[in-house]
Amino acid sequence: MPKHTLKQLVPSPARIREIKALGVLGEWIYESNLWHINRYSASMAFFVGLFVAFVPLPGQMVIAALLAILLRCNLPISISLIWVTNPLTMPPIFYMAYKVGALLIDVPVQSVEFDLSWEWLSSNLLAIWEPFLLGCLICGLFFGSMGYFIISMLWRWRVVSMWKVRAAKRKARTTGHANEGK
Repeated sequence: MPKHTLKQLVPSPARIREIKALGVLGEWIYESNLWHINRYSASMAFFVGLFVAFVPLPGQMVIAALLAILLRCNLPISISLIWVTNPLTMPPIFYMAYKVGALLIDVPVQSVEFDLSWEWLSSNLLAIWEPFLLGCLICGLFFGSMGYFIISMLWRWRVVSMWKVRAAKRKARTTGHANEGK
């Protein structure tokens, strides 16, 4: 993803300082590395955000923020990517994670109707928690790693292509100056 596009989507640190409600979080939230966009910060933010999206706990935003701070990656990207799992996508994504976990520990896949209620959690989660949590961990690591490597490779590809364009322009300029002297 081009740096220019990411910069347009992410609020600046100055804009963040204007939000009074964030003052409660202290000065660490304004650290420039958490808002800076470079290859490492963007790639690692994709890892963090996609990994945490598979964490089946409330408070995913807090978990993503803490990991972004610990890993010194882009905070807004990390937090926004957890919304891959939202109320519409959560049941199929978590069912896929359950199936992956069941396959890995070789238990039969039960027909599970996901329902985001306390009753469902207390009655059904006890029967499937091992394959479910293993699947969430494996899927989080897989998709987080894929996000990291894809963003890192796209970033590198973009930089290399920009270098080639600049080199071609430089060569055209020097060739043009050489031809003018003849």
